[in-house]
Amino acid sequence: METIAIERWKRTFKYMRLFLLFAFVASLLCTLTIAGLIIFAKWKGPPPLAVPQSTIFYAEDGTKIGENHYGGKRYWIKLSDMSQHAIEATIAVEDRKFFDHYGFDLKRIAGAIVADIKAMKKVQGASTITQQYARNLFLSYEKTWWRKIQEALYTIQLEANYEKNDILEGYLNTIYYGHGVYGIEAAANFYFGKSARDLTVAEAAMLAGIPKGPSYYSPLVDMERAKKRQRIVLHSMVEAKFLSEKEAEKAANEPLHFSNGEHMKTKTIAPYFQDAVKQMLKTKLGFDEETIEMGGLRVYTTLDIDMQAIAEAKIKETIHSQSNIQVALVAMEPKTGEVKALVGGRDYEKSPFNRATQAKRQPGSTFKPFLYYVALQHGFTPSTLLRSEPTTFTLEDGSTYAPRNFNNYYANDTITLAQAIALSDNVYAVKTHLLLGQDKLVAIAKQLGITSKLKQVPSLALGTSPVKVMDMARAYSIIANGGKKVEPVFIKKVTNFEGKVLYEQQSNDEQILDPALAFVTTHLMTGMFDPTLNDYASVTGQSIMSRMTRPYAGKSGTTKTDSWMIGFTPQLVTAVWTGYDRDETIDRTDEKQYAKHIWVNFMEDSLRGRKVATFEPPEGVVGVYVDPHSGKLATTACPIKRLSYYVVGTEPTDYCKDHPAEKKKKKKKKEKDSWLKRLFDWF
Repeated sequence: METIAIERWKRTFKYMRLFLLFAFVASLLCTLTIAGLIIFAKWKGPPPLAVPQSTIFYAEDGTKIGENHYGGKRYWIKLSDMSQHAIEATIAVEDRKFFDHYGFDLKRIAGAIVADIKAMKKVQGASTITQQYARNLFLSYEKTWWRKIQEALYTIQLEANYEKNDILEGYLNTIYYGHGVYGIEAAANFYFGKSARDLTVAEAAMLAGIPKGPSYYSPLVDMERAKKRQRIVLHSMVEAKFLSEKEAEKAANEPLHFSNGEHMKTKTIAPYFQDAVKQMLKTKLGFDEETIEMGGLRVYTTLDIDMQAIAEAKIKETIHSQSNIQVALVAMEPKTGEVKALVGGRDYEKSPFNRATQAKRQPGSTFKPFLYYVALQHGFTPSTLLRSEPTTFTLEDGSTYAPRNFNNYYANDTITLAQAIALSDNVYAVKTHLLLGQDKLVAIAKQLGITSKLKQVPSLALGTSPVKVMDMARAYSIIANGGKKVEPVFIKKVTNFEGKVLYEQQSNDEQILDPALAFVTTHLMTGMFDPTLNDYASVTGQSIMSRMTRPYAGKSGTTKTDSWMIGFTPQLVTAVWTGYDRDETIDRTDEKQYAKHIWVNFMEDSLRGRKVATFEPPEGVVGVYVDPHSGKLATTACPIKRLSYYVVGTEPTDYCKDHPAEKKKKKKKKEKDSWLKRLFDWF
C-alpha cells in the first residue's frame, strides 16, 4: 500500500511540476508580451491626436450645402477649466476605475462577456475611457477586428505615453454629445449657454448621460428619457462616493434651463433635407453617428438647389406671415425617386421637426387614385357609371355610414369614374370601395409604399388614415412612371475624405403596377384640370388652371385639419401639405387654397425652360373621343368631346344618344342649307 501511495505522490508531484512549468512559461510569455507592447508603445511614441474630419454635403451640381463646423461646435479646454462635477459624473458613469487600470478593465470585460452570453446578444459594454478616447482619435468608419486591434494598440500607446489626467482631458474634449457638438465645453455652451467650468451637478449629470446614445438621450429630443438617464448618472456618482444620496436627489429635482444652442446655430441650405440625408446615412447605409458627424464623409445628394430655393420662396410668398399654419413639400423625379427639393416646415430654427418625413396626416381625397387603380383592375373603366346622391350605407356589423360631398353638391344622377375623380365625388368613392372589398385599397396602398397603419374602414376611400407626405410622393411617382418601383433617393454617392467610394446608388426597374392601368389612372388624374368634366360642381383644379402652361395630372385633398395637393408631369412629382401641428382646423378660405397655390407656382417655376412633356400611352392602351357626361363614344351631335384612354378591349362601343336638341338644330341647319343650295342652283 505504501508503494502505491508513493507512486501516486510521485505522479502528482510530476503533474504539479509540469503545471507550474506551464504556468511559469505562460506567465513569462504574458509578461514578455505586455513588456513588449509597452516598449513598442514607448518606441512608437504618443499617438497622433487626429483632428476630426468634417462631413460635407453636396447638392447634385456639386455645390456645398452643409458642413459640420468644428470651429464653432468644438472647443479644447484644459481639465482645470472644467467643472469638477462634469469630471466626476463622467468617471462615475463611464469608467469608475479609470485611475486604477492601465487602459483595460479586465474584471469589467469578463462581466460584460458573461452578461452577453446570458442574453445571447450584446447587452453590456466594457470600454474604458482610454479605449473610447482611442476610438475617437482613430476615426475609422470600419467595424472590423483589425480596427479593434488598432484601437487596442492606440489604447496602450495612450496609457504608455500620457498621464491619466491628459487622457481624461482629451476624452472630455472629443466625446460626442449630439446635435453636432463635440467636447464638454461645446456641450455646455450648446445645451446650457454657459462654460463647462460653471456646470452644476444636475447639468453635469445630464451631459454625462448623453454620449451613451446622443440621438436617444438628448434632452432636446426626449426629455423623459434624458431625465431617466440623468438619474442613472447621479446614482453612479453616489456609488462612487462623489455625492451623497441627499445631494443626488436635490440635483435630480433641480429645474434645468436649456439654451437649445440658439447662439451656435448657423444658416444652412435645405436644413430639413440635410436632416433626412443624415437619417438615411444612419438607417439605410449603416453609418454610426460619430462617423456621420466626424468621419470625413463626402455625401453627394440629389438636391436641386434651384428647386429648393423656389420651394422655399413660393411657400413664403403664399402663406401669410401672421398665419401659424405649417407646410411640407417633397419634389421627386418619378423615374429615379431622386428627391430634388424638400421642406419640412416654415422655419427650421423654430421647429426642426420634419413634417415631410416624420409627420402623419390624413391625406383626404389624394388617396382616391389608389382606389381607382384597383377599380380599373377589377373591371371599372373611365366610363363606369354610379349614382351620385346622398347615400347612407349599412355595414355588415349593422352600423351606418353616410359620406358627404363638398358643400353637399350631388349630381342626383349617374356620373362616370372620370367625372368622379375630377369632381372628387365622395359617394362614388365609397360605393367603389365597398363594391371592391375594403382589403383591396389597403393592399394597393402598401404596394405603393405607404408605411403607415391603415384602417380597413369605409372612410379609408376618403383618406382618413394618417400617412406621411414622403410616402404619398413616392406612391404618386410609381403611378407617374408607369408602375415601376421607386424608393425616395437622397444620396447618390458617399466617399471618405480620400475619395474612396463607400456607397453608390443603384437603379431599380422592378415593375409593380400594370403599365396600361397606371397610364389610365394618370389620365384620369388630368381630369381635375379639365372643365369639360364639370357637371354639378367645378373640377377641383379650377382655381389654379389659369396659371398652368403644360399638361399635369394630380389630385387635391381636404379634411378639416389638412389640405393637400399632389401632382406631376412625366419629369417631376410634387406633394404639398398644409395644416396645423396641433388640433386646429383650417377655417379660413385662403388657407384652404395654400397647398394648391404653392404646388402650381412651384411646378411652373421649376419646369420653366424645360421641354413640355406629355403623357404618352404605352402599349395596350387606346384613346377614343367620348361624351364626358355619358362616357359613351362621342357623335357629331355631342357639343363636347373628350379624348379618354382605356385598356384595349374596355373602351366603350355604344354611341352617345343624349343630345337630341343638338341633332334637331343640326338637322334644321342642314335643311336650311339644302333649301338655299337649291335656290342658288335654280339661279
